[in-house]
Amino acid sequence: MHPSLFRRLTAMLYDSLLIVALVFVVNGAVLGIMANIGVAEDHTLRPWQAQILTLACIVIFFTLFWIKSGQTLGMQAWRIKLVDFHGNTPSVALAMLRCAGALLSAACFGLGFLWCLVDPNKRYWHDYLSHTELILLPKKDKKTSGDDEA
Repeated sequence: MHPSLFRRLTAMLYDSLLIVALVFVVNGAVLGIMANIGVAEDHTLRPWQAQILTLACIVIFFTLFWIKSGQTLGMQAWRIKLVDFHGNTPSVALAMLRCAGALLSAACFGLGFLWCLVDPNKRYWHDYLSHTELILLPKKDKKTSGDDEA
């Protein structure tokens, strides 16, 4: 079963909050290092430096989570998992290809993301590019607290 667009977008919102924090920390750390070694006398990053760091943070964030478990923290909260077309956790190459495809999907005014609304397989453009897809995981059974006590 495939997750709804609402569920996907909400997971993206959760992850975007984490990525914003990560970008602030990484940019601050790099700026501090550059200022200490005397490279950034004016204590600023050039726009292209900040853009490269931001892009690197996004790609590394998603790639590491996807190759480890197929889920980012936002995806875990919303029971979404990324798998390849064979049901396995994606490889590094597929995860990075998916990141590049997602940027392309977003650059086309988000049409690559909205494609899941008309696609019979409920996939994004970057799903087809990277041979991956999002699946909805079943709910976990909740154990009652009194059953395990002696």
